[in-house]
Amino acid sequence: MAGKPVIEIKGLSYRYERETVLDNITLTVPENAFLGVVGPNGSGKSTLMKLILGLLKPQHGEIYLFGQEIRRFKNWEKVGYVSQKANSFNTGFPATVFEVVSSGLTKKMGLFKFLKKEDKNKVSKALESVGMLEFSFKNIGELSGGQQQRVFIARALVSDPELLILDEPTVGVDAHNVNSFYQMLGDLNKNRGITLLMVTHDIGTVSDKVTHVACLNKTLHFHGNTEEFEQLERNGLSEIYGHEVHLLDHHHEHEHGGVTR
Repeated sequence: MAGKPVIEIKGLSYRYERETVLDNITLTVPENAFLGVVGPNGSGKSTLMKLILGLLKPQHGEIYLFGQEIRRFKNWEKVGYVSQKANSFNTGFPATVFEVVSSGLTKKMGLFKFLKKEDKNKVSKALESVGMLEFSFKNIGELSGGQQQRVFIARALVSDPELLILDEPTVGVDAHNVNSFYQMLGDLNKNRGITLLMVTHDIGTVSDKVTHVACLNKTLHFHGNTEEFEQLERNGLSEIYGHEVHLLDHHHEHEHGGVTR
């Protein structure tokens, strides 16, 4: 892979009491990559994400962000994170879309500070980049799950991160809008040059939209570009997942991408 590494993971292992959830993971994510991390439930995806975000400390091995060992890394404004908020968000929360996104600036501004014109422009730019500018003054609770998730992405983007980490971003997004949602993420990667790391169960979409794929099931079974990933035989994927993988396409009804059991 070309490009300066944004994330470097070397020999990473992690255990919860007696259970090993990550075993000797070595992985590099270069700048401007869009990496999809796939794997079955319990494969260690969430633990890996928490380690990269600094929420857990490595037990064995090393993690580097932007060339700096994670224990000494301080520039967290370079890292944006979007969780599965749309699936559990309190729809009665009394805030406008604009207010939710502007709250992403509180680290830089401090709480209860008035927005300057420059800050308001940043909020509008972030909303425009996710196709939600026209909803700026709607209450967040009035939006669909997919629209809410776009707003949370705008909130992460407003502080101009260089790395954006997304945890199952299509949770709460209806099937009809999933493809346009992934198209929006692809545009952020290509047009804004943001490195994306996305945890997903959606195998079919990763081969359509991302630049690289990592297949995780406690160990790293595969890491490469999408062309190499598409050459994996179905038997190879089934072995990684521990059950038969059935592929579905978002665009057509014939078999092609996605996972069902």
